[in-house]
Amino acid sequence: MKKQLEAWYKKTCTPDFIKHDPVQFPHRYTKNEDIEIAAILAATIAWGRRDLIIRSAQKMFTLMTPAPHAFVMSGAYKKLKDKNIHRTFFEGDLKYFCRGFAHIFTEYGSLEKLFSCAQNVWEGIALFREQMAKANGKKYSRHIANPGTEGKNGSACKKLNLALRWLVRKGPVDLGLWKAIKPCALYIPLDVHVARTARELKLLQRKSNDKMAVISLTEKLREFDAGDPVKYDFALFGAGIR
Repeated sequence: MKKQLEAWYKKTCTPDFIKHDPVQFPHRYTKNEDIEIAAILAATIAWGRRDLIIRSAQKMFTLMTPAPHAFVMSGAYKKLKDKNIHRTFFEGDLKYFCRGFAHIFTEYGSLEKLFSCAQNVWEGIALFREQMAKANGKKYSRHIANPGTEGKNGSACKKLNLALRWLVRKGPVDLGLWKAIKPCALYIPLDVHVARTARELKLLQRKSNDKMAVISLTEKLREFDAGDPVKYDFALFGAGIR
């Protein structure tokens, strides 16, 4: 199995992948702050057909010209209306994220510092969700999944786990911007497609696509590469389109 997964990984994880994937948006920036914001936002709307995701992301980042961090910290986002950006994500949702980002950059200095305050990825996601809500009148966004609390199962948090893969891993596709979190600490960004392929390959038995399924699959993938288990996200994606 490891040999096959490695083959799919090497075939899929190439520089050519970037232009067909929303990961292209954080790649467009050079400042760390812009890359962090672009990664979170592009991953947040990463559901559905990839060509439509890319079209919607282009619309979103055009609104944030000239650069996401300046757009956030200057308060320019306050002029947004509530036009649709992508499916159920509207300009009002973008304003929510911008208020949250402004608060986090003011309090922590960077998104990396916020996530690195936590004991693990799940706690980091929970802290991010809480700080975003704090900046928005204690209102939680439907676009930021709840990972659950200690001893309580929660969401797979696919979007944020995807953003973390982009920001932490270093490779032909992922940016490797963050150093405070190691690739071995990441969890698979579990979407319907990857989950279905994992079950077909007998790598995942759990039927629900939830946090426990993410943990179970990631632990299985650690048997093949303990230092970088989520690289097989590319393998499972590639296996489904072989």
